Amino acid sequence: MARNPTKMNDQLVPDSEALLLIVAESLLSRAGLSALLDERGCFVLGQVDGADLQQDLDRLEPDLLVVDMGWDAEQMRERLARIERDIPLLALLSVDDDGDLPPLLGLLRAFPCFALLLRDSAPDAIVAALAALEQGLTVLDPRLIASLSAAPPVDAVAPSNPLTAREIEVLQLLARGLTNRAIAHQLGITQHTVKYHVNAIMGKLDAQSRTEAVVRASQLGMIVL
Repeated sequence: MARNPTKMNDQLVPDSEALLLIVAESLLSRAGLSALLDERGCFVLGQVDGADLQQDLDRLEPDLLVVDMGWDAEQMRERLARIERDIPLLALLSVDDDGDLPPLLGLLRAFPCFALLLRDSAPDAIVAALAALEQGLTVLDPRLIASLSAAPPVDAVAPSNPLTAREIEVLQLLARGLTNRAIAHQLGITQHTVKYHVNAIMGKLDAQSRTEAVVRASQLGMIVL
């Protein structure tokens, strides 16, 4: 991550230090993460809400992303899926959102390396994860590993109307965190057709959202992570 020394806040940042971009929809979360990391000697380049993430990346050129997935992890996931930049990423997930794990992990695997921690992680754990990312390592909170290995719930019932081969393809791409537009490009079909398949998948799996559909399919062993 070498770069020419950068002057920030009247301080010369050595080219060995990674510049961090904080991404969180909540202003309070952005400020809290920025203060936490700044206190521990990290160099925070900026704070953004993620609405125009690609533009922010092009403008600021950070070395690492620190992303609070927020209360609507699906929305932040779709924003991350649209960026066109190979950059290490640390994502913080709410302890109540471990049902978002399958699609989120699918998305994170598209990044050169990633760290996935729970939002209540200790500050030192967050800093250690950032250091691991700088070394090209992947970090996963042990508590999330436990969630992934947990037995499927008893109410995971196979759909009475099986998914078609095309719906299975779309489902796999949903699990990777791809948007309808990206899925359409990948499969060579229109976004309207993708939307039709997504609605059919949700109906067959009795799901109220894309995330819920992926979670139910994962519980049924229909998705290869």
